[in-house]
Amino acid sequence: MTRGGPGDPRAARTRERLRRALLDECAERPLSEVGVAALVRRAGVGRATFYVHYADLEALAVDACADVVREAVEALHAWRGRPDPVHAPPALAEFFASLSPHAALYRALLAPGGGGPLGGVLNRDLRAYSLRERELAGAADAPLVASAVAATFAGVLADWLHGLLEADAAHIADQVWQLLVALHASR
Repeated sequence: MTRGGPGDPRAARTRERLRRALLDECAERPLSEVGVAALVRRAGVGRATFYVHYADLEALAVDACADVVREAVEALHAWRGRPDPVHAPPALAEFFASLSPHAALYRALLAPGGGGPLGGVLNRDLRAYSLRERELAGAADAPLVASAVAATFAGVLADWLHGLLEADAAHIADQVWQLLVALHASR
């Protein structure tokens, strides 16, 4: 049996069922307590089908949370023109507010400081987007600033999710925004 490609609608539907089942399971218990047997039962697929699509539960969890990475990247770039240096774009505050339903799962995949499997995906995708934007603008030190932006955002997000930074969603969005604007302005 081989894994269906990105364009295979059956494979896409199966992966979506597995992602939804994982999110539902994690709404009831921590990821560390979720088993493949319960997951595939909930998804209505066989155990072998699970392993055709994912190496393990962590790989599925990262895939299930990949939307949060895309949403973060989009929220950080949801402004046009000259950015307000104090207040984050509304999309960024909305992004932080949207995390609460699956915060425990995000904490399991995003270590304090921004590490972990989800942190790696977030850092990679945000750095690539930031680098592309800075290079298009002809900004100096594009790779350095792109790395700093990605690490800063991933670290603040992770620390906030782990309760190391106390702020509501709107306030943390403004704080991280101010840091990122300063990073962009510094070079």
